[in-house]
Amino acid sequence: MSQLSNEEIFNLIHLAMDFKSGKIRSNNSDKFAMNLFFEDSTRTNTSFQVAEAKLGMKQIDFDARHSSVNKGESLYDTIKTVESMGVNLAVIRHKQDKFYEELLGKNLKIHLINAGDGTGQHPSQSLLDLMTIYERFGYFEGLKVGIIGDLKHSRVAHSDAEALTNLGAEVNFGGLKEWYSDEFKAIGPHMNVDELCQEMDIVMLLRVQHERLADNENKEFSKESYFKEFGIDMRRVEMMKADTMIMHPAPINRGVEIADDVVECNKSYIFKQMENGVYMRMAMIETLLGVKQFDNDPDQEREFVLR
Repeated sequence: MSQLSNEEIFNLIHLAMDFKSGKIRSNNSDKFAMNLFFEDSTRTNTSFQVAEAKLGMKQIDFDARHSSVNKGESLYDTIKTVESMGVNLAVIRHKQDKFYEELLGKNLKIHLINAGDGTGQHPSQSLLDLMTIYERFGYFEGLKVGIIGDLKHSRVAHSDAEALTNLGAEVNFGGLKEWYSDEFKAIGPHMNVDELCQEMDIVMLLRVQHERLADNENKEFSKESYFKEFGIDMRRVEMMKADTMIMHPAPINRGVEIADDVVECNKSYIFKQMENGVYMRMAMIETLLGVKQFDNDPDQEREFVLR
């Protein structure tokens, strides 16, 4: 996200909104996409598949469990291989932080999208979050955002906190103090959850990533205690301002960071985020492919800022 200017972010948001409204329809029937997911995923993987299908792309199957990476092949050689076979786009999720660094600067013509790297960044989730916020408020400047949960291990927290700050929002944090690292201290204060609920325009929840916690941390973790101190229930929803948004990148752990009846309450935008994810990922792909002609208006040209 740090590589995107605010102008580029707005271009992506507006293009995604154009796709959502049906103003433009793109045809990439001559392009091939492969989603290489080395970590489990429901939303991101499916969302990219739907986005690629809506753009008319042909999808090539990839199964990480049976790939040559398990025989010792490097990620670069895997990507170079599929590029050589004519794949135009590789969407990659990997457990390694900054996995893409070994690919950048190499002789690759294939387009790459980071669908999540370790505990590092999650640009497509961040961009769909920004789209959802912009669709609701129409601006970012001065908005108060509270990010609550497992900050330390969250790709979303890293990407969203940086992007929202650059766009002029005021970002605050909540959750266990141990997860509030220097990176977040440099952005905004740590507050208790009741204060965040009362003051924020956007309350963004994160799940506890047990798969990344140490054994002793998991052993000592009590979901009941965590929910009591940091979870959002209807009591806390009632503290919020009338137009406060509740967001969550999912998967959701009901009864841990969020109560069951909050998930689909009138302040929740969780499933709206998932809906918008398809259109934002369409915008990302379309921008990378650099396609300028659209089916509904062959004379229309759009200048894309990412190449």
